[in-house]
Amino acid sequence: MNAFPPGATATLRTTWRWLREPIAFFDDCKRRYGDTFSMRIAGLPPIVVFSDPEAVKQIFADDGHTLEAGKFNLSLRAFLGERSVLMLDGDEHMRQRKLLLPPFHGERMLTYGRAMMELADAAIDGWPLLSGSGRHSFALHPSMQTITLQIILRTVFGIDEAAAMAPVERNIAALLDIAAWAPLLLPPLQRDFGAWSPWAKFQKEAAELDRTLRELIDRRRREGTAGRTDVLSLLVGARDEEGAPLTDDELRDELVTLLVAGHETTATSLAWALRWILARPKVEARLMEELAPVANQPDRVAKLEYLDAVVRETLRLQPVVPIVGRVLARDVSIGDYQLPKGSAVVASIYLAHRREAAFPDAEEFRPERFLERKASPNEWYPFGGGNRRCIGMAFALYEMKMVLARILTRTTLRLDPREHIKVVRRSITLTPSGGVRVFMHARA
Repeated sequence: MNAFPPGATATLRTTWRWLREPIAFFDDCKRRYGDTFSMRIAGLPPIVVFSDPEAVKQIFADDGHTLEAGKFNLSLRAFLGERSVLMLDGDEHMRQRKLLLPPFHGERMLTYGRAMMELADAAIDGWPLLSGSGRHSFALHPSMQTITLQIILRTVFGIDEAAAMAPVERNIAALLDIAAWAPLLLPPLQRDFGAWSPWAKFQKEAAELDRTLRELIDRRRREGTAGRTDVLSLLVGARDEEGAPLTDDELRDELVTLLVAGHETTATSLAWALRWILARPKVEARLMEELAPVANQPDRVAKLEYLDAVVRETLRLQPVVPIVGRVLARDVSIGDYQLPKGSAVVASIYLAHRREAAFPDAEEFRPERFLERKASPNEWYPFGGGNRRCIGMAFALYEMKMVLARILTRTTLRLDPREHIKVVRRSITLTPSGGVRVFMHARA
């Protein structure tokens, strides 16, 4: 067994590159060190990065008592709260996970499909048509953020009225804009340096969101959940194996997690999907042919094979979150390395998705690969893996299909050729620069 693998150990330089240019940094490390390397990030334990499927399989096979994801995610605690499922490990994590899973699976999705399509239609109706007076493009990413946030507010929170949505939307948008500054992920910068400091502004917006969420929880408990299908109502009524409900603090933290993790990530994935679809006329044409007979039928759209392949290929080529990690509760052997307690291991989604052995011509956007072969959960894992795989995976895949179906069949969009789209960091997510600017030539 080997000790720590070689890697980027210049802590300040590595931290800067990881925050400013994560893709170039990982590509450089892969070229220099291979599938496995180490890195040092300020404020975090020593990290070993894996992308080989066998090593990833070992990481995902752990039951959560030895490889602790909650401890790895501690830099997010100030954003999500201590009781978020992302912060918990072991038995506590499993209890909360079991309570959260049912609303996001099975036939429950069908009750949300129509709302997803309606909210996408409302956004499309407000997009500017290309006119003869000028060539003014608009960015898709902000609109995707609006759509996915409204979907969360309606399906998760049960807020149907536009007037009730508006103040919550403004609050969350302000919160996420502040949190988008990547250095805020570093614990030393999560301090109040005065009223105009980023953290002070974040705390102010977070306090307002906290009041809103607790009022919603209190109202739902008082009014009851009978006949309601929104996720909050289902969680209020959920009971664990001993008959205990989620506490107000647990509900609050899970709602914040759903807002942040379920809204921003899906919006970014939709923007990336449209970036690639619009750049590949053959992909767009095949999608249009598949969508044409069923575009306004959620149950049938959800089953379309090529649309599913396009969504999965988008998440392969442009994973919104580039890594998932664990902290070791004891000494552990992974791959060829004996790693000490307290160090961290990372499964690199970005590097794994670009392995030629799993995905030939990995830099190419080719949805057909997901029709030809089913990738293993250790090769394709944009939602993480094992018992820490994202609870909202089915919801996110379904939501992307519903929104893409409406956009592609109701609009004729073309990329703004003046824009060179590259990857930029927005907090923990990797987003398209410029927001994917497009012209809308027609709207049905």
